[in-house]
Amino acid sequence: MSFGQKIPSDKITIYQVFTRLLTNPTHKNKFNGSLSENGSTKFNDINDNVLKSIKDLGSSHIWYTGVIEHASLEPISSIKFKGDHPLVVKGKAGSPYAIKDYYDVNPYLATNPKSRMQEFQDLIQRSHKAKLKVIIDFVPNHLARQYASDVKPKGSADFGSKDDVNVGFSPNNNFYYVPGKSLALDSNIKPLIENKTAYTEIPAKVTGNDVFSEKTNINDWYETVKLNYGLDYANGRSKHFDPIPDTWLKMRDILSYWTKKGIDGFRCDMAEMVPVEFWAWVIPEIKKVNPEVIFIAEIYNPAEYRNYIFTGKFDYLYDKVGLYDALRRLIEGHGSTADITKVWQNESGEFSNKMLRFLENHDEQRIASKFFGNEAKAAFPAMMLSATLHGGPVMLYFGQEFGVKAEGAEGFAGDDGRTTIFDFWAVKELQNWIRGGFTAKNLNKVEKETYTFYKKLFNFASKDEVIKNGKFYDLQYLNTHESYRQNTSYSYLRYTDNKMYLFVYNFNKNTNLDTEVVLPEDLISKYNFARNLNKPTNNFQITDNKINANLKPNSFIILEMK
Repeated sequence: MSFGQKIPSDKITIYQVFTRLLTNPTHKNKFNGSLSENGSTKFNDINDNVLKSIKDLGSSHIWYTGVIEHASLEPISSIKFKGDHPLVVKGKAGSPYAIKDYYDVNPYLATNPKSRMQEFQDLIQRSHKAKLKVIIDFVPNHLARQYASDVKPKGSADFGSKDDVNVGFSPNNNFYYVPGKSLALDSNIKPLIENKTAYTEIPAKVTGNDVFSEKTNINDWYETVKLNYGLDYANGRSKHFDPIPDTWLKMRDILSYWTKKGIDGFRCDMAEMVPVEFWAWVIPEIKKVNPEVIFIAEIYNPAEYRNYIFTGKFDYLYDKVGLYDALRRLIEGHGSTADITKVWQNESGEFSNKMLRFLENHDEQRIASKFFGNEAKAAFPAMMLSATLHGGPVMLYFGQEFGVKAEGAEGFAGDDGRTTIFDFWAVKELQNWIRGGFTAKNLNKVEKETYTFYKKLFNFASKDEVIKNGKFYDLQYLNTHESYRQNTSYSYLRYTDNKMYLFVYNFNKNTNLDTEVVLPEDLISKYNFARNLNKPTNNFQITDNKINANLKPNSFIILEMK
């Protein structure tokens, strides 16, 4: 990427919520608690005030995680659901990525389980009224072992219902099989509730994380089965895409179904485990239904980024392996800012605006946890950089703006610094927000400081024309002098014809940065001073294309050039 290149803007701001936890007001959580003990958010609880709060934060999109019906131990008497077998469910609530019915939503999220779909459609309408576009998960690689749709459209067949189970692979099958073998679950898998009936699966289906064996390990995605998109793994991943495989057609119909209900985007779970040829076919098919719908790929192999954007036609990709990992190392005190330069150089300007940046999501540890940054403000500079380095999307995970610590074990996952996705639970750092009517008025000092930072950041990123559409100019190559400390300092310009911002970061956790920042003469010749956006009364003089900067440990300044 050449210096000063204009990067097209894709600056959407996504607020991800883990739906069952968002507005749950429970004060006393019970370890491995049931729905009646620990409670759950209901669709109706996500009211206009909640959505206004999320919109006011600066969000353009809301991602409702865990909406589609998944395997669960929770019985729902009003719809005669007894719960799934406890040996193939993780946690009492269950994993949102073990889909039980692609055409339905979780009944425990509804005030009236019989009206659950209408309640969700009402939430979609409320979200749109609040000027928030709606994203949900699409889980294409695997589904729950006891998948069974009871509300599928007339004429549709369940996955696997017409499979030839006597062969390991057939392009006409929806699943892969281990013929003649029974599923052998790891003996270390302990059910959370008693079930006197053994779980049987004959023949064994291949497990979701590509375990082509009847045996599963406790660390596998043992609660899921792998879907067959026409790749014969046993024969060198040979491709059988003509005629179009039945799984492709079923998935197209599912995506079309949700798009027609008003869904504006899909975050596609483990998209790289599904052949790129499927995405290249299905995404244009769905954009015939709604040209504005967006597709976000969870992908961790940088060698495939270009392929999934330009061939697969994804709108956005996760930037976990690139920027997230680089910034996490800096927050933890053992990284180098040279890795940030590598990130944008590797993207070559072709698709930097297509990379979704974040520092928290449902898979990652909370910043304020003891496993990561120990406090929310540890990531303030890194989050500012994530939001402003480029014109692409940025995301917050619910509660990040209050400094959720995820302390202690909630249930299935244990004490791991993550907010549980497997259990019924209430997040304690959200309780002051909930009790304050989903406003900041009841927040404590730390929560208010964190909330104020994120509200300013998200609004800045989503509304400022320089951040949305400005050019980018990396300054590392100009600043090789010793006082700049290249491994822990980072600076760049974002600018349009009318305005320029200089960003300077000190990622050193222990030492002040007192240095000169050298600026490109051709760009700053018409400027003579800069106003500090952090402290508007603090002005900086530009002398001989240089500007003096003093930063505290782990801090940043943003200078507006005048």
